Amino acid sequence: MRKIILNLALSLDGFIEGPNGEYDWCFNDQDYGLTEFFEQIDALLMGRKTFETLRSQGSDPFSAKRKYIVSSQLTSVESNETILTGDFIDAIRGLTNEDGKDIWLFGGAQLTDALLKEKLVDEFQLSIHPLLLGSGTKLFRGLDSRLSLELTNCKQYDSGLVQLFYALKY
Repeated sequence: MRKIILNLALSLDGFIEGPNGEYDWCFNDQDYGLTEFFEQIDALLMGRKTFETLRSQGSDPFSAKRKYIVSSQLTSVESNETILTGDFIDAIRGLTNEDGKDIWLFGGAQLTDALLKEKLVDEFQLSIHPLLLGSGTKLFRGLDSRLSLELTNCKQYDSGLVQLFYALKY
């Protein structure tokens, strides 16, 4: 069974993007384990806004990976991309039962909220950047119940970045 892994950067005050949608604050001075993580996954799962942001950048660093985009507005995508509409929760459950590597929950605060409510996020790999943004988009915004996590690993880098690895406890 494939796992859905939320792997993302956030500020110490819990924001995944700044007040204008910016993420230029994310450290990129070293690999921070991304090469190893890319070997673990073969697909990205994201919301429409995240997909459009990725697409607007021109070159796609994830072109070799399958992409699943949750959207009721998109109508056309590339051959290695699939739009999930309607009951996307059931569609995502189906993806986890298919053969393949793990799936990276790449972005979308609303999508993350929806998947957390359904307990569909298996692991959390959070890169905490040592800065305070003050405002922007919070990572966890609309949980309606408590979720217990188990710390499975922790990595500290010279830059001050800390990565926390959690598994959802059932």
